[in-house]
Amino acid sequence: MKIEEIKKLKKEKNAVILAHYYVDSEIQEVADYIGDSFYLAQKAVELKEYIIVMAGVYFMGESVKILNPNKKVLMPELLADCPMAHMIDVKKIEELRSKFDDLAIVTYINSTAEIKSHSDVCVTSSNAVNIVKNLKEKNIFFIPDKNLGQYIKKQVPEKNIILNDGYCPVHEELDLKEIKKFKENNIKILAHPECRDETLEFADFVGSTSAIINEAKNYDEMLILTEEGILTELKKKYPNKKFHTLSKSMICHNMKKQNLDKVIDVLKNEKNEVVISKDIREKSLIPLRRMLEMGTI
Repeated sequence: MKIEEIKKLKKEKNAVILAHYYVDSEIQEVADYIGDSFYLAQKAVELKEYIIVMAGVYFMGESVKILNPNKKVLMPELLADCPMAHMIDVKKIEELRSKFDDLAIVTYINSTAEIKSHSDVCVTSSNAVNIVKNLKEKNIFFIPDKNLGQYIKKQVPEKNIILNDGYCPVHEELDLKEIKKFKENNIKILAHPECRDETLEFADFVGSTSAIINEAKNYDEMLILTEEGILTELKKKYPNKKFHTLSKSMICHNMKKQNLDKVIDVLKNEKNEVVISKDIREKSLIPLRRMLEMGTI
């Protein structure tokens, strides 16, 4: 019933629904496009519909609005936020700029529009290594995630990568002893680079959510070290494979704040619109566009 109502409202309102892999399966079921941050950013600029419902966390809604200033971007839940996005401030960026002449501020897409407006280029976990390699600057201040930054540092040793102290609470504290047991039982471990370096040492594969989904085709049994919403797509794509998670669930409670009732509400009433000032939008558009250009090199 709710799904039919959403379909009807989408048609009436000329609306489209984007969803991240980490939201609940019921949202993924009604979404027109499901993906990781890079895919959703790419897709956003191709859409013809006037209303875009972004089922994810707030920085995703901001990114979609920055890329689509003439569209109405709605969030089913405005309070669905990303703690990591707030683990950096403008003052720290300015301090680093004053210390280095040859410096690029490389900002993970998991950041606020204001932070993006002070950045040179944005990245996602799927394109970060490639983009950093191709930057002309020797010094890179990678913000806000120290773990993804550390992963890039290992992959691109020729750059001087300066780390921030931000992190994703979901990926930060994992039980290494439990992970080790899976490793000892020859179960393949697929991990997101937001995990700590000590965790990634156990991984057979490290990559973005979309990369993990693609890599899963190569194994029969796996431990998945990222937010558990990814299992919806994994089980749909590979019904005969076995997927394990840790005993302490990896759940982003902010992603889970979205539900079908809220989707219906925003479509009906066109509420929870993402609004960004013209100045911030124009400045933050530059690193986002640069990401879309460089990310496909």
